Amino acid sequence: MDRLHDRLHDRPRDRPRDRPHETSGTAEPAGLIDLLGDWSAAGGPLYRRLTEAFVRAVRAGDLRTGDGLPSERRLADALSVSRATVVAAYDALRGAGLVETRRGSGTRVSGAAAAHRAPADGRVRGGRATAVIQRLVAQPPDVISLGQAAEAGGPDLAGALLDLVREDLPGLLVDAGYHPAGLPALRAAIADHHTAHGLPTGPEQVLVTTGATQAVTLCAQLYLGRGSTTVVESPGWPGCLDVLTAAGSRLVGVELDSDGIRIDRLAAALAAHRPALLYVMPTFHNPTGTLMSAGRRRRVAELAAAHGVTVLEDSAHAPGLAPGQAPPPIAAHPAGGTVLTVGSLAKAVWGGLRIGWLRAPQDVVARLARLKALHDLGSPVLDQALAARLLPALPALAPERERLRRDRLAVMTGLLAERLPDWQWREPRGGSVLWIRLPRAADARGYAQLALRHGAEVIPGAATDPTGAHDDHLRLPYAFAPETTAELVGRLATAWAALPRP
Repeated sequence: MDRLHDRLHDRPRDRPRDRPHETSGTAEPAGLIDLLGDWSAAGGPLYRRLTEAFVRAVRAGDLRTGDGLPSERRLADALSVSRATVVAAYDALRGAGLVETRRGSGTRVSGAAAAHRAPADGRVRGGRATAVIQRLVAQPPDVISLGQAAEAGGPDLAGALLDLVREDLPGLLVDAGYHPAGLPALRAAIADHHTAHGLPTGPEQVLVTTGATQAVTLCAQLYLGRGSTTVVESPGWPGCLDVLTAAGSRLVGVELDSDGIRIDRLAAALAAHRPALLYVMPTFHNPTGTLMSAGRRRRVAELAAAHGVTVLEDSAHAPGLAPGQAPPPIAAHPAGGTVLTVGSLAKAVWGGLRIGWLRAPQDVVARLARLKALHDLGSPVLDQALAARLLPALPALAPERERLRRDRLAVMTGLLAERLPDWQWREPRGGSVLWIRLPRAADARGYAQLALRHGAEVIPGAATDPTGAHDDHLRLPYAFAPETTAELVGRLATAWAALPRP
């Protein structure tokens, strides 16, 4: 949380805090929005919701004595509310003694704020995915969340589960149930899966994890540390960027083109920053839907090997594809470097089946297995056994899944063209999200605040790229049933119509 607070005000880590008359910089509205969280989704008048969000931030210690607040106009513009709403909230905070306004120095958190601190309340704080994760925990009933792009489980999942109970359960119960590196049957099935997709693999090169996020987290713990650098694609998925940052790493973004991460910019970044890790999503990049070409994958492997950089390729969508539907992984291009390949069944089967994995050199798998054992002693055995049954059947299901994806994409884009004709996007090569560009360089962060008040959560581009290059973009999943999509687009259109125009 200290890193978030220091980034909010752009000040050194060793600066004293909470001194009686200390004055720190004025918070930028973008950083303040992260601290305030989902204030607008609550009930009651807007000014009261905003006031309560400030109170929570003070009680949590996210806002401290001397912290400057933006002017009423700047904050109103960032939150897509009237200036009167912010004025009323600031007045309420002054009345409670939490802020004070002085001529020439603006509005600041008062010295009395320290007395309002409270013990940690369990809320998630500190990263770009904060709001997404907190809303996943809270699950407000009237909000259509676009933070996740996974589909509901299908009938194939239910059938496999029944077969597991009838045929496999007695043998599984005889076992002690501890497999830190993964259930042998699943490790073998994953190895066969990679081999069929052009990456020869043995079971000893596979580590089973509790979802893809754990795989990324373990790699970050092994390869990164305070002061390290990671090169990432820009934009990227906030949740994974948070994991890398939490490991102490500084992120350097490299832009994409229609074939994936740009090789010229990647070469320059590797030479200039000497990173410990290169993190990429070659198959249906999130959020752009880009499919990295085979030639680009080979060049990435060659460049990383030449600079001695380990590649972490996140291929969460790949398990749901048939062989040949996408180029082989980056790890299939032997260039002398180390490539770690992440997979998951969240997109291919069901997000509730928390099974992911990492394909890596055998010695790396052994080291990561020791780290994983410290976390959980191994992923749940019954989930792994179910995954071992499902994985070999996925290629046969790929054509029907692709048909369903295209149908839902057509529904979403048709409704957007009708209700929001000014919005722009490029049809994704795959995956389940649209990368929307808003017209008139609109600030997607402010629109996201307004959309949430209309019952639709969107991920603004600022959460995927802190450089400001995608502030006019938003991430829009389309893996919904048609009736949900229609309701969603209706809410987005109503919010767009209410957005204040410059």
